[in-house]
Amino acid sequence: MERKLFGDISPFTYAIAVKRQILQRTVRDLIRRTPLATSRDQQDLPVVIYKHNSLIRRKLGNVDLLLQENKAVSLGLAAPHIDGILIKPGETFSFWHLVGHCSEKKGYKMGMTVSSNGPASGIGGGLCQFTNLLHWMVLHSPLEIVEHHHHGGIDLFPDFNRQIPFGTGTSIVYNYLDYRVHNPTASTFQFRVSVTDEYLRGELRSNGAPGVKVHVKEAESYFQEVGGEVYRRNKVHRRVIDKRTGNEIANDLIVESNAKVLYDRELINAPIRPDQSVAAGR
Repeated sequence: MERKLFGDISPFTYAIAVKRQILQRTVRDLIRRTPLATSRDQQDLPVVIYKHNSLIRRKLGNVDLLLQENKAVSLGLAAPHIDGILIKPGETFSFWHLVGHCSEKKGYKMGMTVSSNGPASGIGGGLCQFTNLLHWMVLHSPLEIVEHHHHGGIDLFPDFNRQIPFGTGTSIVYNYLDYRVHNPTASTFQFRVSVTDEYLRGELRSNGAPGVKVHVKEAESYFQEVGGEVYRRNKVHRRVIDKRTGNEIANDLIVESNAKVLYDRELINAPIRPDQSVAAGR
């Protein structure tokens, strides 16, 4: 019999394990004394590095639409904590350091979360859409991602007006699964974010134009049957081009997905490649 982890024994032990993780992160930050971004400016920095709009209400399989409405509320509460934040040279942006713990007392609602087995729900659920937006913008900049977690291994929902490549999302849990970005440059960067009725809108700005252009592209994207299950596979590359010379400085593979599809294959709007092991045995 496989031995259970302490946090898996019961809801009580899970709560204890979570509190321990939160305490460990808090102590670690105090010991390391990482300079975290806290200054903000409600005046736009002059240069737009990248901007993106993320649709708030999406069709996610059979997920209760109320969770989508609740997510909109939670995004609206979190946005002012991020909007205008400056990431000065040498500083690190921490999502949870700025937003803080999400509680019902603060007005956060029950939203969709993701567990290892699929969709679940919790207070503040859906805020990963916020860090998804930030992450997509940061990928197009010289900022350095120092902490990033994602929902690896599973594809929960069929695509609905997908705008960014599969696998480029994030996973966050207060405060031990954070999204953190370090500024190694001599320029100051700024996040501008706002929530409308339809979209979470974001801009990454700076006080100086970077000397590089960044392209993030998906390749080798397909679905394939393996042992009676369907898997989603893709690769995402990040190319960095020197603006002055036009030369490629870097071309990195940043995502390589092999995710089990958890929804009905009839909802896949793409060809499904046959099982290669079966084809080879013919």
